[in-house]
Amino acid sequence: MCGIAGIIDYDGRRNTTPAVESMLQAIKHRGPDESGIYHSNCASIGNVRLSIIDIKTGQQPMSDASGRYWIAFNGEIFNYKELREELKNRGLSFKTESDTEVLVQLYAMHGKDCLNKLNGQFAIAIWDRENQELFLARDRVGIRPLFYNITNGVLTFASEIKALFSQSYINRELNPENLVQVYTFWSALTPGTPFNDIYELSPGHWMIFDRNGLKTEKYWKLDYGHIDKKLSLRDATEGFNHLFTSAVRLRLRADVEVAAYLSGGIDSSSTVAYIKNIEPGILNTFSIGFTEKDFDESAYQKEAVSYFDTNHRSINCTPGDIADIFPSVIWHSETPLLRTAPAPMFILSRLVRDNNIKVVITGEGSDEILAGYDIFREAIIRHFWAAQPDSEIRPALLKRIYPDIPHLRKASPGMLKMFFGYRLQDTTDPLYSHLLRWNNANHIRKHLAPDLKAHTEKYSPFEGLLQNLPDGFDSWDPLAKAQWLESTIFMSGYLLSSQGDRMAMANSIEGRFPFLDYRLIEFCATLPARYKLNGLDEKHLLKRLVAGSIPDSIIRRPKQPYRAPIRSVFMDDRAPEYVREMLSASKFQKTGIFAYNSVSEVLNRITKTNMASEVDNMLLTAVISTHLLHHQFIMNHNNEFGNGELRKLKITNDK
Repeated sequence: MCGIAGIIDYDGRRNTTPAVESMLQAIKHRGPDESGIYHSNCASIGNVRLSIIDIKTGQQPMSDASGRYWIAFNGEIFNYKELREELKNRGLSFKTESDTEVLVQLYAMHGKDCLNKLNGQFAIAIWDRENQELFLARDRVGIRPLFYNITNGVLTFASEIKALFSQSYINRELNPENLVQVYTFWSALTPGTPFNDIYELSPGHWMIFDRNGLKTEKYWKLDYGHIDKKLSLRDATEGFNHLFTSAVRLRLRADVEVAAYLSGGIDSSSTVAYIKNIEPGILNTFSIGFTEKDFDESAYQKEAVSYFDTNHRSINCTPGDIADIFPSVIWHSETPLLRTAPAPMFILSRLVRDNNIKVVITGEGSDEILAGYDIFREAIIRHFWAAQPDSEIRPALLKRIYPDIPHLRKASPGMLKMFFGYRLQDTTDPLYSHLLRWNNANHIRKHLAPDLKAHTEKYSPFEGLLQNLPDGFDSWDPLAKAQWLESTIFMSGYLLSSQGDRMAMANSIEGRFPFLDYRLIEFCATLPARYKLNGLDEKHLLKRLVAGSIPDSIIRRPKQPYRAPIRSVFMDDRAPEYVREMLSASKFQKTGIFAYNSVSEVLNRITKTNMASEVDNMLLTAVISTHLLHHQFIMNHNNEFGNGELRKLKITNDK
């Protein structure tokens, strides 16, 4: 795993090597082991490396056998051994044992079509010396990030935005419309980001930049339009088992130790069960618990550890721990947040690194491909309720899927209708499954500063989303629509980014996700809905598959989504000084994003009642995180974005 950066300047009026070096400084946490830069007359590309495969000879940037193509690569190609044999059978030889050399040789032979052969998680930059063009590509679901800017014809790209901002010619401004997207969808919609003129290459896309400009194209899409209605549940289970076994086996490939997260849920438990079956022996596992019982899963974690007999380490997270680390979380996530959940993942990743582990396998992706989230069950109940909107019994079903939310446990029928009844009967709306969530988040807009509210008053974040729905979307079943929205927006933009890549790589940890093997994703997209969500039984196929392989109590346990406290983090008298600063009138005035009086009314109510609704918590987190983002990236123009020297920096000049 690595970080990459580069500059393409066809005018060639300056030496871009020092500039790329400063960019790599900003992201050296992604690759603390060594670094390198390739420089030609109009291109400089660089890499900071976290050495995992071929530790001795896998240094980057690296060229193909002819020296025409130079690659800087962030990620892993898990099927590189098979691809290597394929290339050797075509007469190619190799100088290293790395997946990087396989990738650049594969590109030299197949061009952009090589992407269809890759099973991995990656952000790729390849410079073609002969044609003087840059090829950029990102993995299918967006596990690894890649950002870029074009100013005065100069393309600057990097794994993180802070590397781009290390260059003084790139302006630092927040984008009002994209902030509205964040306050609605929890992330900006690619290629947009929270910043003006900073773009993210969308998942499943490639891009070529040459003297004629920029060309971008999609090479993979998530398609639910080909359901295999004749597939039996038995055959589906066997097919899933075969693919998941292969996915886990591939992700165990490394020249360093591979550990696993064990959260006490069915996803991580299933992953650990497969790991132990493939590679029996000692397995290091890690988990995080919470001192607030509403969020804690420690009891299930202990049961899983005992069942699998792993070498386990855990850490308890307090609201104070989250508060202390939150500024670093924003620094690494580079976006406003509506949840504090990334903070415990930062703490957990740090625990892994403190134990000298570089690679950890996790259970992310299962909820998306097998309909495990409450939002899928919520949509089913709302559809059922919409047929009899005056019913008091039907909305009561919602209590069954949200036992973890205190104020809903004893909610009256009237309260349930008020909270869950938003656009209840608009069941034909293509975004129906997510309308309630997005409306709750969108309440944040009510608290925007007057000028920003006026500027974005007529802007609808839904219009762009509706225009980019895939062909045939209207003909998909309701669950398929919900899964597509969750996977392409929430999973890619928030789960795999703010809560995934950024928190792990902040501590130089590589996360691997067997449930997100593209073969498994495509297979699950063809499954009948009832194999995934059977009535209100989520992940029905997976539960059937792992019965007898993980503790029965974990299979039967109520669904508890991963959450972290918010009110007790920021509204406690012992909260760090920065919290008071971020909520001060002067900060509201300097930032100009939220209205102080409006937000203060909410904060005063929370203080008086010692209670906060889900909407209140989202607003509180949004305000503090946005103000931190503004402070760190907009106001702090003197920030050098990285200190110290790059380790083992090697510069290759093309002569």
